[in-house]
Amino acid sequence: MNAESREPLLAFLRQHAPYRDMGAFALDALVSSLAPVEVAGGHFILTPSDMPPDLFIIESGKVQARLAGDVTLTDQPLYDLLPGQSFPLAAVAARRPAINVYSAVDDVKVWRLASADFSALLLSSCEFNRFVLDHVAGLLHEARNQIEVQFGQRNADQQTLNSQLTAFLRSNVVRVAPTTAIREAMETMVKAKVGSVVVADDAGKPVGIFTQSDALRRVVVPGHPVTAPIAEVMTAPPATISTHATAYDAMLAMAMQRIRHLVIVDAEERIAGVVSERDLFAMQRIGLRNVRKVIEGAADIEALARAAGDVRRLCLNMLGQGVNAEKLTQFISGLNDSLTRRVIEICLERHDLRDINWAWLAFGSEGRDEQTFSTDQDNGIIFACVSDADREALRLRFLDFAREVNEGLARCGFPLCKGNIMASNPLWCLSADEWQERFTQWIRVPEPEALLNATIFFDFRTLYGDEALARELRSWLLDMTAGAKLFLRFMAENAVKAAPPLGMIRDFVFDNNAEFPHTLDLKAFGARPFVDAARIIALSHGIPHSSTVERLRAADEKNLLGNDDIEAMIEGFFFIQQLRLANQRAGTLPGAENRVNPDKLNELDRQVLKEAFKQSKRLQSRLQLEYRL
Repeated sequence: MNAESREPLLAFLRQHAPYRDMGAFALDALVSSLAPVEVAGGHFILTPSDMPPDLFIIESGKVQARLAGDVTLTDQPLYDLLPGQSFPLAAVAARRPAINVYSAVDDVKVWRLASADFSALLLSSCEFNRFVLDHVAGLLHEARNQIEVQFGQRNADQQTLNSQLTAFLRSNVVRVAPTTAIREAMETMVKAKVGSVVVADDAGKPVGIFTQSDALRRVVVPGHPVTAPIAEVMTAPPATISTHATAYDAMLAMAMQRIRHLVIVDAEERIAGVVSERDLFAMQRIGLRNVRKVIEGAADIEALARAAGDVRRLCLNMLGQGVNAEKLTQFISGLNDSLTRRVIEICLERHDLRDINWAWLAFGSEGRDEQTFSTDQDNGIIFACVSDADREALRLRFLDFAREVNEGLARCGFPLCKGNIMASNPLWCLSADEWQERFTQWIRVPEPEALLNATIFFDFRTLYGDEALARELRSWLLDMTAGAKLFLRFMAENAVKAAPPLGMIRDFVFDNNAEFPHTLDLKAFGARPFVDAARIIALSHGIPHSSTVERLRAADEKNLLGNDDIEAMIEGFFFIQQLRLANQRAGTLPGAENRVNPDKLNELDRQVLKEAFKQSKRLQSRLQLEYRL
């Protein structure tokens, strides 16, 4: 660069932080490394595909940042950048792809600093280094706030997905008695212009619900007499949800249960209102109904695999748009459940499993409703059989079916389990009696492998089929573990070995991972202490839930956690989950999906992470106290 163009550039840089604070030597080195780039309005300057990303300093014009991806929940840009500002600081510092797309609003002149020169400047200029560390977090936080505002903005009469369901409560809930004639109930619906009526007992508690769909399927088509009582054709018991739940919770419940109405109940289980799918989807352009329709409408595995890709892009963008970890993991799990069910339905068309009581079980993180973006398959089958002679014949039929389902799920983006914990493995395709025998063996002989299996298989739930089989297995298991003191002690001893990485002098301590040094494993030493402790508490005290948070809240209701702040524990758990999700969204290297370098976190996030680890340590201390470890 000649002196003629050098002086104006130096004068420009000295007007803006951090360049005005840099020493003459560092600033001179920076100017020598910069290359001019002119971009016409409407054209991209930087996208996530540019690797490694370079730093751009705007001299003139306006640059716009937008979320990358095919699916967006907002129509507005994240933020605008003006002369003197730089982008994308966080991505260049971390040598990862940019999260956003940066484009020129009008004709723009920028100065490009190559990634390698950026790294050299970090080492040579403490002022520049401090600027990157101190200000990137602030810029990202500001961007997130703008996204959340845009994501939440709607017309004045609309509610956000985080609104409690009290927003839907109406004083004129349409309800009828169980003895009401079907004709009268249908006339009531027409007159009130509603799609459902709640069937209530004398105490005001819901005993059923009758919808337009029920009228068609159970009355009109089969010709059921309209003079009969509504109790004969209502759906009983109705699906209910608490007034304290949010609209997002209702969306997830509808998607997972494949229903369109929920009865809202108060603390005494009395009817407080009804929320319909239409109510929820009137609030937001994006809804689970549309996503679910795509999934349910998939005619074959190829179409379902395409839908699965869209679902993942939607979830990734939702994370970028500020949806918190609790809602997002539920969202991911709910949509993954729908994908799995549709794969099962497609495969069932080629396998005759009618007249057999069976269920497809999810284990591990899927069983706990805690899936992240990086998840493989952990599943099995439970079936009922009358005799030993029938058992092997049934198993062969199920194994053939399960292989097809496992392969279909793999094509939809759920990798085959490396440990072969899948329904196509004869070890995990068992009758109800065999599952009890397997669990009994692990409980009575708590060897290391048995303890490891318990951490996976004891977190189960039904994804498809006869839920009663899993319910009965859960009840039996809790009866078994309640008195299995030695087994629980071994589980607790194993659990506290995964100590949170808190240092006595330094904030954090690191494991000996040679491939990714100076990083923390957020799964093994972050989320796992919460998960393991909640599981042990549930097994020892008869708590039937499979998810970590539900287990912790149930334990708190039973006063099993003393004076510990349960909400602080749950927030700590979800903060760690949020970091894991963000890491996976950023496209980290294989093996590092759950690892984070705390030095690359801003000061606030480091402090919150430290507090989250302290909360898991409190849970482990409770285990140590109870089992005298």
